[in-house]
This record gives sequence, C-alpha cells and structure tokens, in this order.
Amino acid sequence: MRRLRIVVFNVFFLLVISGCSSTEVVQQPNLNVSIGQQFIDLKKAYDSGALTEKEFQRQKARLIDSIR
Repeated sequence: MRRLRIVVFNVFFLLVISGCSSTEVVQQPNLNVSIGQQFIDLKKAYDSGALTEKEFQRQKARLIDSIR
C-alpha cells in the first residue's frame, strides 16, 4: 500500500512539473510608428522632463541616423 502511494505521488508530481513548462511563443505586436510621430513623442518626453537635454540630443541623433 505504501509503495502504491509513492508511485501515485511520483506520477502526480511529474504531471504537475511537466505542465509548468511551455514552448508556446508569444509574438510581439507589430508597431508601425512613423518617424514624425517618434520625433513628436521624443519632444514630449523632453518637454515633460522625462529626458535630459543630453538624452534628448542623443535620441534625436539616433532617430535621424535611422532614416539615412
């Protein structure tokens, strides 16, 4: 009887453990934001104080470089 309990427990444990893993891939939504909108968002972030002058200039340069 004790052996049966151990076997049942082990089978249950293995089923629980195997159910925890997943190979499902979650896709990110496709975000198509125009360069103009990115500039507007960047300026808003700067104006609100979320970005320093240095960060703003660096991000603006990166954005300009991305369209060349």
